[in-house]
Amino acid sequence: MALAQNAKARRITPRAKDFSEWYGDVITQAQMADYSPVRGCMVIRPHGYRIWELMQRALDDMFRASGHRNAYFPLFIPMSFLAKEAEHVEGFAKEVAIVTHTRLRATGKEGAGAVAVDPSSELEEPLIVRPTSETIIYAMFAKWIQSYRDLPLLLNQWANVVRWEMRTRLFLRTTEFLWQEGHTAHADEAGAEQEARLILAIYRRFAEEWMAMPVLTGLKTESEKFAGALRTYAIEALMQDNKAIQGGTSHNLGQNFSKAFDVKYQTAAGGLEHVWNTSWGVSTRLIGGLIMTHSDDNGLVAPPKLAPVQVAIVPIWKTDEERTQLSAVGRQLKSDLEKNGLRVEFDERENMKPGAKYFEWEALGVPVRLEIGPRDLAGGQVVLARRTGGKGPVPLQGVARSVTTALDEVQASLFAAARERREQNSIRGATKAQFLEFMKGGGGFVYGGFCGDPACEAEIKQQTNATIRVLPDPEFRSKEAPKTCLWCGAPSIAEAVWAQAY
Repeated sequence: MALAQNAKARRITPRAKDFSEWYGDVITQAQMADYSPVRGCMVIRPHGYRIWELMQRALDDMFRASGHRNAYFPLFIPMSFLAKEAEHVEGFAKEVAIVTHTRLRATGKEGAGAVAVDPSSELEEPLIVRPTSETIIYAMFAKWIQSYRDLPLLLNQWANVVRWEMRTRLFLRTTEFLWQEGHTAHADEAGAEQEARLILAIYRRFAEEWMAMPVLTGLKTESEKFAGALRTYAIEALMQDNKAIQGGTSHNLGQNFSKAFDVKYQTAAGGLEHVWNTSWGVSTRLIGGLIMTHSDDNGLVAPPKLAPVQVAIVPIWKTDEERTQLSAVGRQLKSDLEKNGLRVEFDERENMKPGAKYFEWEALGVPVRLEIGPRDLAGGQVVLARRTGGKGPVPLQGVARSVTTALDEVQASLFAAARERREQNSIRGATKAQFLEFMKGGGGFVYGGFCGDPACEAEIKQQTNATIRVLPDPEFRSKEAPKTCLWCGAPSIAEAVWAQAY
């Protein structure tokens, strides 16, 4: 699990010097992902993929507990399906990859020209490589839904999607990425709206309780909503460089797609009505959010609930006798901790000094390290070191309790620190001058009045690169509602939160 010994990590660029370079260094150092030979795509390495697996497990449990079931739908979508919903096709037209032929043929040449597309294999209808699955799923819903008794239909799938990207960054924006996408059908708008808000609450709970990443929730503006949606809700978090990241979205699709794909049900009274749909999703982008929320200049900092390794045990010996004795104790300690449901590694590699091991486990983001040497053993103790700082002895007897407490405290402290940092980098009731100065000075969340005019919103984006992240839910709104738009001075229809974003 540890880093390869012969790949001694290069120094991580400090965040203050170059945040983008720091981000890439952290990923490299922790062996989380790498760029693939296919431009814009990434290879997720075991340490990074394990975080995704732990995210999947937690979210999947929440989805199942709320009545959703998993299914799987094809990677390929007929091009005509995408064209059925006008807003949808316009939103994704510039991002899709298209399959037009089914085979290659040998040319007799050498090198890259040895094969070419067989022109005789052209498809009658091109296929879109899944950018999102609304169209093909609702085509199937039209077959499966007949009566009000079939509703609500609550499905989710874990899948990969392709959205062609010119500028990519590991986890944050890649041509292919992994995600979950939920799709549901309801008898009325109230059911769809309740579902969209339920999922938003699940996403917030996951972000805050598992990722230790505080988020704002709220409504997206018309210009920022999902293509084809009636309303889009989102969770938004602030990274350490004061840029926002959209962590997840939940869409009330209204009847737009059900009308396009003729998804109807027979009501209890015997009439026919179109269903109301929702869709919602989070992706491997969350891993990027985790990195940028918590990590430091020494490498990855993983919240304990999502850490691939929660505890690393490092024995310290000088003689073979000490090694034998400490190995036996360390293996037993690992077993005891694993019986308490913890993810543990015992690092008894012989060809590395303890300090080098500490460095590696820090870079991998392990929340707790246990060090044990002959003197510790004689004293009936181990030394517990926290990735977030702090180190001291704890009794060997009952060490599982000490470790569990430390993990809980690290989880809570990461959330508290991130929330405090967000609030310190947020301003409320901003004027236009304050807004401009704030964005030039490093940015953060700006709360202010919004007139609702798309032209005003577009002008702000053009001049500052800031967008409205959400029209915040009541919990996050300022005590006094703004009366005028911070940009144009017209009457405000809602408070908005602006930020520059990934």
